[in-house]
Amino acid sequence: MSVAILYLILAGAYLLVIPFTVLFYLKLRWYNASSFERGFMYFLVFFFFPGLLLLSPFMNFRPGRRQIQA
Repeated sequence: MSVAILYLILAGAYLLVIPFTVLFYLKLRWYNASSFERGFMYFLVFFFFPGLLLLSPFMNFRPGRRQIQA
């Protein structure tokens, strides 16, 4: 029984918890990341793709309004 609970915890972390944190990390750092950090972001998206696919219909990170100075 403890093995089944461990598998459920690991599956929940892989499919929900870690992709949720990856989405917020991407939101914070997408526009001002270095090239190495951008490669790391691509790796995270590739590695946690199933979880990101599950969460993507519920998350909506549109870019903010630009401030145009006259």
